[in-house]
Amino acid sequence: MSLQPTIGLEIHAELKTRSKMFCSCPNDPEERSPNVNVCPVCMGHPGTLPVINKEAVKKVIKTGLALKCRIPEKSKFDRKNYFYPDLPKGYQISQYDLPLCQNGFLEIEGKRIRVRRVHLEEDTGRLLHSEKDKSTFVDFNRAGVPLMELVTEPDIKTAKEAKLFSQELQLILKYLGVSEADMEKGQLRVEANVSLSENPAELGTKVEVKNLNSFRSVERAIDYEIERQKGILESKKKVSQETRGWDEADQKTVSQRAKEEAHDYRYFPEPDLPPLNTSSKEIQEIHEGIGELPQQRRKRFLEEYGLTEKEVETFVSSKDLGEYYEKAVSELRNWVKEIDEKKEVKDKEFLKLAKMASNYMLTDLLGLIKAACAVGEDFLVTPENFGEFITLIYKGNISSKSAKEVLKEMFSTGKDPSQIIEKKELSQITDKKEIEKAAKEVLASNKKVVEDFKKGKSNAMQFLVGQVMAKTKGRANPSLAKEALEKNIF
Repeated sequence: MSLQPTIGLEIHAELKTRSKMFCSCPNDPEERSPNVNVCPVCMGHPGTLPVINKEAVKKVIKTGLALKCRIPEKSKFDRKNYFYPDLPKGYQISQYDLPLCQNGFLEIEGKRIRVRRVHLEEDTGRLLHSEKDKSTFVDFNRAGVPLMELVTEPDIKTAKEAKLFSQELQLILKYLGVSEADMEKGQLRVEANVSLSENPAELGTKVEVKNLNSFRSVERAIDYEIERQKGILESKKKVSQETRGWDEADQKTVSQRAKEEAHDYRYFPEPDLPPLNTSSKEIQEIHEGIGELPQQRRKRFLEEYGLTEKEVETFVSSKDLGEYYEKAVSELRNWVKEIDEKKEVKDKEFLKLAKMASNYMLTDLLGLIKAACAVGEDFLVTPENFGEFITLIYKGNISSKSAKEVLKEMFSTGKDPSQIIEKKELSQITDKKEIEKAAKEVLASNKKVVEDFKKGKSNAMQFLVGQVMAKTKGRANPSLAKEALEKNIF
């Protein structure tokens, strides 16, 4: 039996706004005291009226435009009725048949995954379970926070595709500035609808998998569910349509409840809110604020800086790091412009510098940043100083060994690299006469090694170069040191 998986995703993202969706309570995910960011509106007290958060609407439309969605002129809010302890109103204000965004797509590794809709609703509260006395507490701080839901078409065929889609969407949300999308804080939650069928044209029985709070969980839960359903179908049994949760500890899905249909929620238009009308002018203004998206940055970094795909992915995945790199590289570009050479030569020089900047940033500098973050220290190296630092290495003003010392000093003090080099006397010696003098002294005091070299032992030269570097406190240019040794060894 050849069974083909079909997967669709429902992804919720908490929006980054000052206030909640329908009231003026703070939208503060960092608040640790329970039930302080609440009011009669978000708690659903009788006689209260909701007011639409305009900024949240704009952020959802912005996301839809980034995903090539159609933005209809008219949309509306609906009541989704169900009972749950963390839902204070007994219903959720959401969108049903007229969402803000429709029919878009997101391309993953050359494959287009269609986006059915992106709509806006309010989040629920949180249930906090105590293992100590087996009790459950309710925190309503999150109740009423603007929540964006994205629903894909069932175009995904593997768990890996589902994970990549979720990761790329998270990046897009961060680039747009619409959500922090931190999965550890519950700001991005993924649910997967999984079914198997022998006939690709027909969908099997759909099972929804919830509680996917990491990309690893997304991939593992879907893989598990595919194998679970495959086992049921191959034994000639039927898969039950249900909602299952992901048990991280046991690495398996567990049954939670029968899957609800739309009619179970008794949707009807929200009577306390007017329909939304979005003009083409408003849509155009929102579109102009989108800026560069992850896929565009990938392409540009590859073409403009000549980096590897792995390097580019690091700079794309961390938007702040990528922006820091670009500011530093702009300093390098300015220096290259001053070279009195042809354009082709300048371009080659720039690419070498851009590559060197990437190498130092993703090894030495990134290591220092992580160490500082671990102890809560500030990052003091400006992009301009880092660009100057790379230029000084490239011009041969400092050796690679001294560069590490300079960078550490820059990191701890924020000082200009030229000042550090001058103060610590770390500038590289390029005077051939001075290096030759040191080379002659090394040869005179290492006669056995000299004889070994003459007998063909190539490692002997490496030792002698090391001795010249030691004699000059690491400041001699290694190439000139080797050249001076070879000149005087015979």
